[in-house]
Order: sequence, then structure tokens, then C-alpha cells
Amino acid sequence: DLLRKHKTPRRPAPKKPSSNQKDPVGVYCRVRPLGVEDEECCIEVISNTTIQLHAPDGLKANRNGEFKETQYSFKKVFCIKTSQMELFQDVAKPLVDDLIHSKNGLLFTYGVTGSGKTFTMTGSPGQGGLLPRSLDMIFNSVGPYQAKRFVLKTDDKNGMEVQNQVDALLERQKRENQPTVVPKTPSRQRLDPEFADMINPEEACRADGVDEDSSYSVFVSYIEIYNNYIYDLYSSWMEMDISKLLREDQNHNMYVAGCTEVEVKSTEEAFEVFWRGQKKRRIANTQLNRESSRSHSVFIIKLAQAPLDADGDNILQDKNQVSVSQLCLVDLAGSERTSRTRAEGNRLREAGNINQSLMTLRTCIEVLRENQMCGTNKMVPYRDSKVTHLFKNYFDGEGKVRMVVCVNPKADDYEETMLVMRFAEMTQEVEVARPVDRPICGLAAGRRQKNQAFKDELSRLMHQLLQNLPPLPASEITDPHDDITLPRLIEVLEKRHKIRQMMTQEYNRAGKMSMLQELDSSLVSKENLIQDQRGQLGEKDKTLHSQKTEIDRLEKKSKMLEYKIEILQKTTNIYEDDKRTLQQELESREQRLQREQTEKRRMEQRMQGMVQDTKNKWEKECTGPPVRAVHRRSHSAGGERWVDHKPSSNVELDTVMQPILGSNAIKVSAPSEKALAKCDKYMLTHQDVASDGEIQTKLIKGEVFKTRGGGQAVQFTDIETLRQELPTGPSRKRRSSEGNTAQGGDRMEGDWTDVETRCSMAVEMRAGSNLGPGYQHHGHQK
Repeated sequence: DLLRKHKTPRRPAPKKPSSNQKDPVGVYCRVRPLGVEDEECCIEVISNTTIQLHAPDGLKANRNGEFKETQYSFKKVFCIKTSQMELFQDVAKPLVDDLIHSKNGLLFTYGVTGSGKTFTMTGSPGQGGLLPRSLDMIFNSVGPYQAKRFVLKTDDKNGMEVQNQVDALLERQKRENQPTVVPKTPSRQRLDPEFADMINPEEACRADGVDEDSSYSVFVSYIEIYNNYIYDLYSSWMEMDISKLLREDQNHNMYVAGCTEVEVKSTEEAFEVFWRGQKKRRIANTQLNRESSRSHSVFIIKLAQAPLDADGDNILQDKNQVSVSQLCLVDLAGSERTSRTRAEGNRLREAGNINQSLMTLRTCIEVLRENQMCGTNKMVPYRDSKVTHLFKNYFDGEGKVRMVVCVNPKADDYEETMLVMRFAEMTQEVEVARPVDRPICGLAAGRRQKNQAFKDELSRLMHQLLQNLPPLPASEITDPHDDITLPRLIEVLEKRHKIRQMMTQEYNRAGKMSMLQELDSSLVSKENLIQDQRGQLGEKDKTLHSQKTEIDRLEKKSKMLEYKIEILQKTTNIYEDDKRTLQQELESREQRLQREQTEKRRMEQRMQGMVQDTKNKWEKECTGPPVRAVHRRSHSAGGERWVDHKPSSNVELDTVMQPILGSNAIKVSAPSEKALAKCDKYMLTHQDVASDGEIQTKLIKGEVFKTRGGGQAVQFTDIETLRQELPTGPSRKRRSSEGNTAQGGDRMEGDWTDVETRCSMAVEMRAGSNLGPGYQHHGHQK
């Protein structure tokens, strides 16, 4: 997510030349023959543009006969008697003609499994389909004007590079032994018999208006889209399972990254690439077709056109002048219902992916149609499928789009055929922008024809020269005294030499004249070109001046806006500071208020606790403490004996009044089970610091009882306080709940009947405990 937030923003797409004119997608329909003559048919060809669907008898019976016949119209309907040549003339030949004139094209076949899509695209021996006929027309048209191999070279970014003759020669020598990269022209005997001799020579086609002052190179590639993954069918078997990625070039056109693009020089070479890839296509045997395509195949033909230099001999070394156009021939996998094919496992998954990609194609067509008819601007989901994502540029106006809908007239395919017809009818309503012409800025201007004419004239003159020379006489000498043969031979040779000099002078004079004429015409054409360019430069200067004026105005406006933005920024900062200060003050007040509310709640809880304690105190005062059933020790066992419990941390004080416990008291510094067993009374001496800083001693007294469990318990009944003060200090008062001042101790403040002065704490000690005496508290003490 962080990478997505901080990645480089996508640059806007450059404005491409587009035409205001739009053409609808050309949709054609082809009806294949029935497999069995007496099989029930559900399609009838009404005219060359209309077909009619009839519901099968079984379907009418199931729907109570309420099923109507439906008609569908197309740009053209091809019946079962239509030949492959007629289909090519109407459908693919205009696209090939556009390809040669630097325009793109897309042609795909669509239909149910077993409807004849592959036959329409590929064909059979003697009945070549759209693909081989397109290749044959391309090479028949540009064959004489092809550049040498590797002069034009594709790069890895869907672009084209131009190499000089030396680099091209070195690369040809380097790759001579790499037939997988550069296929040699195969003979018809080396081709698979299934694909050999697919086109009759009398059916050859040729495009008109080929630019003879340009050189051409043809590149082909073959891919398949299987389970929404792209695979290169021309790659080696080891790399066959490596899927390819779709990328976008600098002109925002989609292409398959890393796909092998092979430069071919003939129809046989191009068909060799197709034949090798066809062997790797994924096909399977289903209930509807013995060899059903399980993937969408795409055969891409890319034509590069480069202008010649001024001499008309070599390609202009400027890759920006190279025009690249491409024609995509797509054989879509057939849509099918798994209930009919009875697919399981991999076949079921393949059918699901095929149907999903075709559904995405339908969705894209629906959104395009809705945007054009309703004026909406919904996003077309091209990216939901590799098929639609790869060809999105064509629907955006990068070339013509043609679709051949293939149908099988048998009744079993009626429902699938009806869905195909509805999709085809909707596709015809989508309009695609008409591509504009891309002119080639060459410098040859007919130089190729002039060079050829000059070569023809030179050969004619040489032939005429040889004819005008006198024949040589017999030069055989049989007599040593022969004085006639040699002088005659010398005379004839001298005449031939004079005639040759005259012809050479005439040829040079004619050549110079022609050269001067050509130079004059070239200069005139170049002057005209210069004048045109000067006029264009003048217009561009005006445009640049207006643009510069507009830029200056925008810069001034930008500076003014920047000044305003700066002022607003400063004002915003001031407001932000004030806001921050007020926010802090508000937060501090809220915190203080919260503390006050917390303190208030704490005080309320304390007051409630005090009220509850007072309430409990008076309830206990009114009800009295519960009488505990304890066992008092007998006083006849030897008189009262005290346990004097003084912790070792106590400080010895010189208090005037000290308790007298008698000589038989047992002194301990920690609770002792043995001492409790021998005594009747218990006194705990406790020291703490009073509020005035003086040390006060508290004598906590109690009685020892036996418990039912066999131990001893102490019930504290009285607390005396002893305090040592300075002579100047306030007088001390002694109070006792019983008025008894025995033991010399000061009574605790408060009446004995006050609950707060009571202490009913008991310590129960059990015999045999390893942890010492235990304490059990009863009552409440403050």
C-alpha cells in the first residue's frame, strides 16, 4: 500500500490523431453445413444479410408452443455454399489492404464449439482460410520491396530499430546457425501435408498503391490465452509453460512482453511459424468436438515500413520515420455449456475460464454500447480478461474491428446459437473511430523507379552498342607471307574503337544531360519542398509566437496566483496557530474539568462511604455484637496469667504509668502457641507516632479462650494508650469504658460503648502448625 501511495504518477496519454468519423464493428455470419443430411435444422438464410432461427420441435413442445421465430441481421451472411476465397474477399482483404497502408486491424471468429471457427480462420488443403490468404496477399504485394533481414529490428518495448547494412550483415552471419530464431524458407514438401498447398495460384491477391519508395519487413508472432494466462507458442518446449505479461508501450498501446517476433520473408516462412505454434496449441476431445480448442489463439502480423534515402538505395537511418502497423487474427475458443460437454476436472476448469473470458468480452461490448448510445462515461472493464485487455486499443480507435460469427444450424445448438446471435446484434451497434492515414516522409520521390529505368536504359545502350560494331574478319593466318589478314583486322579494330569512343561520348553526353535534367527536376522538387517547408515553418512560427504569448500570459497569471497562494498560506498558518492554541487551551480546560469531575465523583464516593460506615455503625450500636459461643478458661487453674507480647522493635520509654502484670507473666516477642496454652490474659504492646510527633504506646488487652478445634483464641476487649509528652505539653486525659484505671494505662479516647473504640479481634492458634500461629479477626477496629 505504501508503494502504491508513493509511486510515480502515470503520465497522460499523448493525443493521437483521430478522425471524427466512426464506423460500426463489422459483424459477418457464416453458416456451416449440417453434419448429417437428415438432421433437424434451426437456421434459415433469408437473404445475404438476414438469417432466421426456428425453435426445435422439442423446445416448442416443452414451452407449450409459445416460442416465436426470430430474425437477425448482419453486414453480410455467408451460406453453406460460400467459398473460402469469397469470404476472404469480403472480410479480410480490406484489413490486409489497410495493413499495407499503415493501418491496424483486428479480426476474430466467434461462436459455439463445433461451429467452424478454426476452419474459417485456418482452412484445409486446397481451401485456405483467412490467415494463409492474408499472408499470401501481404507477400504478393510487398515482396519485391522487402528490406534485407535484420535491417529493421524489433526491440523489447513494442518499437522498431533501424540498423545499417554492416550491422545487419554481421547479425545475419551470426544467426545463420539458429533456425529457431530465423527460420529458413521451407519448401512445400517440408510443410505438414495438412497445411501444404492451401491456396491455388489463380486465387492470389495483391494490394494496389504500394509505396515503391519504401522498404518493408514482416514480423509474425503466435500466442495463446489459456486459463487467462498468455503463452508464447513459438517458444521452445522448455519455455512453453512460462506465462507472459501484458505491458503498455510509450504510446499506450498494449503488447505481450517477451513474446518472440520472427522476421519472415515469404508466405512459407510465415506459415512455418504458424504451423509450429499450431502443434503446441491446447486441444482436447469433448462431447461436442473431437479436437476442441481449449484456448484463444492470436496470430499477430506486424508490418514495418521505412522510407528510402535520397539515392533510393538504402533505408533512411531514422527510426522515428518507420511506420509500424499490425493485423491480429484471433480464433476464440467456443462457448459451451458444461451440462452438454459433461466436462470434469481440468476440462471443467478450462470451460469455466473460456466462458468467463467471453462473458467479459460481452460486458465490454455492452458498456461501450451504453456509453455511445446513452452518453455515459462508464469505465470499460478491459482488465478483467487478458483477451479484452490485449485488444482494448482497437476498440478505442486504433484500427478496424471485424468479427465473423460462425453458427452450426443443428437443433441441439439452438439455445447457444441464440445467445451468440444476440451478442452479435449488440456488437454491431458499437462504433469505432476510423483510423487516419499516417504519411511516410521519404526523400526518394520515385528514385527507385528512376534507378531501375536508368539501369534498363544502360543495358539497352550496351546491347545497341554491341549490335552497331562491325564484325571481326577472319584472323587465321596460314601463309607466312600473308600481308592482308593483319592489316584488315587492324582496320576493323580501329573502326570498332572509333565507334566505341563515339558511343561512349554520346552516352556520357546523354547521361550528363539526363543527370542534369534529373538534378534540375530534383532541385525544383527540393525547392518546392523547401518552399512548402518554409510555409509550414512560417505557420509554425506563428503558432509558436501565439503559444509563447499565451505562455507569458499564463506565467504572469501563475505568478499572481502564487502570490495569492502565499498570502493565503500565511493567513492559513496564522489561523492554524490560533486554532492550535485554542485547541490546546480547550484540551487543558477539558482535562481540568475532567479532573474536577473525577475529584467530585471521588468525594461523592467517600461521602457515600462515610455515610454507609456511619449507618453501619449505628446499626451495630443498636443491634449489638453477636454473642460468640467460646469456652472460657477456668480461673481455678492457677490464677490469671498474662502473655506480655512486646515486639523486639519497640522502644523503651520512661512513661510514669506502666502496667504491672505480675511475676508469673510470660514475655514473648512473637506469638507463641505454648504461651497461650498456659495463660488466661493477653496484652500486645504496639508503638506508633502520634499526630504531634510524639511516640505513643498502645496496650491492646484480651482474654484467651479454648476453641472447639483444640487451639486457643484471643478476644481483644480493651485498648490503653500511653503517651510521653513534654512538661509544657497539654494535659492528658484518661478515659475507660468501665472507669477502671488499673494497670496504670491511659484509656483510649471515646466511650467504651462506642463501636469505633471496640476491638473484637481473635487470634486462633492451632496445634501442630508449621507456619506459626494464625490470626482470625472478628469485628471492626479503628
